[in-house]
Amino acid sequence: MNNTNQNTDWDIIVKPQSNFFKLDLKELWSYRDLVLLMIKRDLTALYKQTILGPVWMFLQPLFTTLLYTFLSHQAQLKTDNLPPLLFYLIGQTYWLYFAECFTKTSNTFIANASVFGKVYFPRLVMPISVMFSNLIRLGIQMLMMLCAYLFYLITTNDVTPSYSVLALQPVLILLLGLFALGLGILFSAVTTKYRDFSFLLGFGLQLFMFVSGIVFPASTFSEKTKFILMFNPVMSLTEAIKFGLTGQGYFSVVHIISAVVVIAIVLFFSIMVFNKTEKTFMDTV
Repeated sequence: MNNTNQNTDWDIIVKPQSNFFKLDLKELWSYRDLVLLMIKRDLTALYKQTILGPVWMFLQPLFTTLLYTFLSHQAQLKTDNLPPLLFYLIGQTYWLYFAECFTKTSNTFIANASVFGKVYFPRLVMPISVMFSNLIRLGIQMLMMLCAYLFYLITTNDVTPSYSVLALQPVLILLLGLFALGLGILFSAVTTKYRDFSFLLGFGLQLFMFVSGIVFPASTFSEKTKFILMFNPVMSLTEAIKFGLTGQGYFSVVHIISAVVVIAIVLFFSIMVFNKTEKTFMDTV
């Protein structure tokens, strides 16, 4: 005879969100092993069944850098008095980190729909794991950048590091990743219903690069235009990173603070939209 009055203690109770903004850091921390597993999966699956394997981590920024270096010599583009190869290599290294985080997190719901429909875990685990797996890739790609950087540091007088700003580089990289994370999960929520945004993303990201200090430095623009463009967190952060490494570029405490504010607003709004979409996305994917 079954005892229907028997009490059962559950470890986890899954229920609908009671509010739009919910960020349970304790729950995310309890799933840290899953985050590590996803990071390992991203790194191993990306270059699986390729001939060159991880070498592609170096080839992508290198080929893009060589192309822009050639165009710089032909069109006499400004590079903040830095050797064009070094200027574009620094820009491409950090831009690829932002772009990869953004594009991969923007596909969170669609790419993982089969998993989300079968088992429960905090959905933010997926985009967070993407941010950290790309952080590892950035660390590997920085090895090539540092080789070129040390060469020009030793052989020329154009590179004069600002050590006080250079010490902030880990914080600046983290902010860059958080901005990509916020934009990515916002787009992932929107693209579940409107697939047009997935086509807009690739095109828009290419245009966004041209107003982010990657191809044209801040010094290219007039003071008024530069002041406005520096409210773009990617531009203010990459310019600060470049200034710390080389002493060339534009560093402003005001614009770094504004970048932190913009990133905080984007993260808050994106998590709110993400939580709202999480309830019903299986009906639209």
